[in-house]
Amino acid sequence: MATPARTPILLLKTRSSPHDGYDDFFTGNGYKPSFIPVLEHRFNNQSLAEVRELFASGAFNQNNGEAQATATATARSTQDNKEKKYGGMIFTSQRAVEGFANMIEEKGLPYASSIPLILYTVGPATARTLTTLRDKYLPLATIYGADAGNGENLAHMILQHYNSIYTVKKEKEEEEEEEAEEEEGHSKPALLFLVGDQRRDIIPKTLMGSSLASKERITVEEVVVYETGEMESFEGDFKDSVSDYTDMNGGEGEGEGETWVVVFSPSGCEGMLRVLKLGLFTPGDCDGEAGKKRKIFIATIGPTTRDHLRNKFGFEPDVCAEKPSPEGVAEGIRKFRESRSKA
Repeated sequence: MATPARTPILLLKTRSSPHDGYDDFFTGNGYKPSFIPVLEHRFNNQSLAEVRELFASGAFNQNNGEAQATATATARSTQDNKEKKYGGMIFTSQRAVEGFANMIEEKGLPYASSIPLILYTVGPATARTLTTLRDKYLPLATIYGADAGNGENLAHMILQHYNSIYTVKKEKEEEEEEEAEEEEGHSKPALLFLVGDQRRDIIPKTLMGSSLASKERITVEEVVVYETGEMESFEGDFKDSVSDYTDMNGGEGEGEGETWVVVFSPSGCEGMLRVLKLGLFTPGDCDGEAGKKRKIFIATIGPTTRDHLRNKFGFEPDVCAEKPSPEGVAEGIRKFRESRSKA
């Protein structure tokens, strides 16, 4: 019996290293994944060296004999907490994790094996990459937030989780110490947020928001560890990949069935639509018979990219993943196929 053909799926992202969760998942579930990088990432080695120096200088309090507080541990004194500048790190992109990992691979990380860090992360893909790094270099670290889904959800999870760890005053002490706290700053260590040059500020704004009580605010210090720009070769690379599966002039390509394109960010959307002649670039009626006969379908990783396609290009993607994960994309495709078969 012939082996069923795998469905081509073009992932508009750089393949993550050392492994990619999307590649692993789709390869094992009847798809033929291909990666077409949209963005070019350049690591900021100077900033990464500064992060390394923070570990070497004791900013994460690795020389303190106490283990890091846990959610069930008793509160520390204000003075004990002031000895530690940072209580954890935030990662919301795999590029930030990769830059951090590259720095460790090349330069090492002082005292890494003895530092009980909290590592906050925004989604399962980044969490998997971070777990590989943790298991190899930071065995005492804990990872939290893998199911957050987006930065806003993660910020609220951090507020609850981190504040539950660093409860440094008993209720009866709060009134008499309130004035001192306002003058001296927060009594809990800050969080170090490794970011790219293009990022939303929802996490710092939420954690340091003026609407929060002073004792609930969490200081966030951002370090830009990579810069991002759209690759000049993307549109041509994407056109070549699409041509492998379908002839752009109406003939037959390698693939006989459907082909999926998964879009991970607003970057590259215009080039993608131009190549596929969709949205503003569609000659004729994209909602008529031509649309029904279309063999290339578009899925977005979440609502931000979907809304960008809608609002700027007048294009409605076929699928918007409910969760930003391989499983979320696959479930969206499954539902789309099911509804299409009933139409």
